[in-house]
Amino acid sequence: MPCRSWTTYFRVLPILCLLNASADANAAVDPPLAEMISQLRGFDSRSLGEAITDLTRTFGADYPYGPQRLSKLDKLEGQRLLMFQRLGRAHPPLAEAQRLLERLQDFRQRALIANPLVSGQPILFVVRPQYLMDHHNTATLFQTGEINTSSFRGGSALKVLDLSISAPTPRTRTLFESAEGLIRDPDLHYDGQRIVFSFRKNKDDDYHIYEIHWDGSHWRQLTSAPGVADIDPFYMPDQTIVFSSTREPKYCMCNRHIMANLFKMDEDGANIHQIGKSTLFEGHGSVLNDGRILYDRWEYIDRNFGDAQALWTVNPDGTNHALYWGNNTNSPGGVIDARAIPGSDRIVAIFGSCHDLPWGAVALLDRREGLDLKAGVVRTWPADAVNLIGVGDFDTFKRLKTRYEDPWPLNDKYFLVSKLLQPGGAMGLFLIDIFGNEILLHAEGAGCFDPIPLTPRQHPPVIAPRRDFDNEAGVFYVTDVYQGTHMKGVERGSVKYLRVVESPEKRFWSPAQWGGQGVHCPAMNWHDFNNKRILGTVPVESDGSAKFAVPSDKWVYFQLLDKDGMMVQSMRSGTLLQSREVAGCIGCHEQRHSALSPGFEKQTLAAQRAPSPMNGWHGEPRLFNFMTEVQPVLTKACLPCHDFGGEGADKLLLAPDRTMTFNTAYNELW
Repeated sequence: MPCRSWTTYFRVLPILCLLNASADANAAVDPPLAEMISQLRGFDSRSLGEAITDLTRTFGADYPYGPQRLSKLDKLEGQRLLMFQRLGRAHPPLAEAQRLLERLQDFRQRALIANPLVSGQPILFVVRPQYLMDHHNTATLFQTGEINTSSFRGGSALKVLDLSISAPTPRTRTLFESAEGLIRDPDLHYDGQRIVFSFRKNKDDDYHIYEIHWDGSHWRQLTSAPGVADIDPFYMPDQTIVFSSTREPKYCMCNRHIMANLFKMDEDGANIHQIGKSTLFEGHGSVLNDGRILYDRWEYIDRNFGDAQALWTVNPDGTNHALYWGNNTNSPGGVIDARAIPGSDRIVAIFGSCHDLPWGAVALLDRREGLDLKAGVVRTWPADAVNLIGVGDFDTFKRLKTRYEDPWPLNDKYFLVSKLLQPGGAMGLFLIDIFGNEILLHAEGAGCFDPIPLTPRQHPPVIAPRRDFDNEAGVFYVTDVYQGTHMKGVERGSVKYLRVVESPEKRFWSPAQWGGQGVHCPAMNWHDFNNKRILGTVPVESDGSAKFAVPSDKWVYFQLLDKDGMMVQSMRSGTLLQSREVAGCIGCHEQRHSALSPGFEKQTLAAQRAPSPMNGWHGEPRLFNFMTEVQPVLTKACLPCHDFGGEGADKLLLAPDRTMTFNTAYNELW
């Protein structure tokens, strides 16, 4: 901004500070006037000036009257200064203060809506009621036959908002409306012509994928599996569609909610196949600028159930699932609705809580600055939400009073969002920017969500598929198991084996629950929800390298073992391979910024040989069960003394007798 435009602002600053007490005194005399003065004092001319300056420089002739707007802002600041000067001598009329405030607000609204990224194209959005309270990501499905089906409520519309500066008032038109059904998760094709979304006709139906053209024509249904929920669809650069689905049935391990994985299909709904396999939830997917899929994953393998809700990436064919950000961040308890910023390495996402609605703070992330906690967070809306990162637990962000949803980056400075208008109220569509401005664009009905500019957008590159569908094994390799976090102090040569463990999904749930940690339905074990299936062990070479074959489409993790088979380190996230996929890592828990050095295949011992086959674990792989695997040993070796009535019974009972939940030996040992 030219220096002259700030002259009035810096002149008024000390007066505003000196007159704080006067304004407070007015509150006792004239509350309406005091409120007006408070709003005038809070009007942020500096942020507005920075935005106008940026819009003028960025868009030139496409943002007309930029210099005139700066000049008018300077004059309005002068009037605001005079108002505060008069405040020191006498009370100005309430109507006069009201008119000045309205002029300032109207000027700000017009100046920011004139942004060509806002007024230059229509904005697609959804009108619907807010979801009922539950888990931020999974439970809003309310699938038929699930524990919370009755929480579904419908009534929605898919609409378009026109904020053209040539129009006297904003205009809306309806593409599709349903009195009982619910529309959610729209996405726009790269050509700007087609819209894919999820729709549920009523409580007796489930969500399926539909498509419609920008003008409301060419309505068609793409998926239709009964008793299955298909949500979060989005277009891929190769003309396919990726979405989240409950087609592989699995339930939340710490509760009874249905889970979803990533699936992919042709643009006409054919050839549906699974590309994600985690044991819990994969959703809110979008496409990164390099063509990979960015999604949020909820999982836990031997870790707290609320601290593992991070962002991950995967290739469009389901290969190379990899951490993106937040896998060791306790708060926020949910990082959802992440989207790449056009022409940038940054993304925008919602920082929320586990047990909450899918809302929270808007966060700007740059993973080059860090992969966890505050290091990679550039800024947040509201600004003080950054102070909640890493604080408390997975529900800390429920403390927020200002809440946002569905961020859409217009560029690296301006963003469309849905925002709570007032506590307990509806959501409206807002424009926010990095300068600190925030204006309401539109509000109607029960609430407005999912704003998307209805215009063609940049087409990311197509990543060629690397998988086949022969269900053959894939190959993992590790360059050096001694490289990575928490490996300091582990002596080289001490790791002899790598154990491959499958973490199966939960396929059933019980109405009753057991009061362990969290909500066990049914009870699994004390303080954990995971079942295990050991697939086998493979050798680790003297240089720390390993190379081994693993069955495809298995959700697995790895453990490092010493010469006696004792665990040295354990992975606490899952991974998988597609048929004949080859994937690897630098080491165990290595930094995700690391990269393999050129010619690594000639530098490690394991890379120079064929993949090691897994040797099983005391027979065929099977689900681990205390009564099957451990109790027979106790019964044979210990029970003569440690049975009921035995001489060691008063110290420890190791009997196989079943209790209400587990068995005597298990409970006693615990």
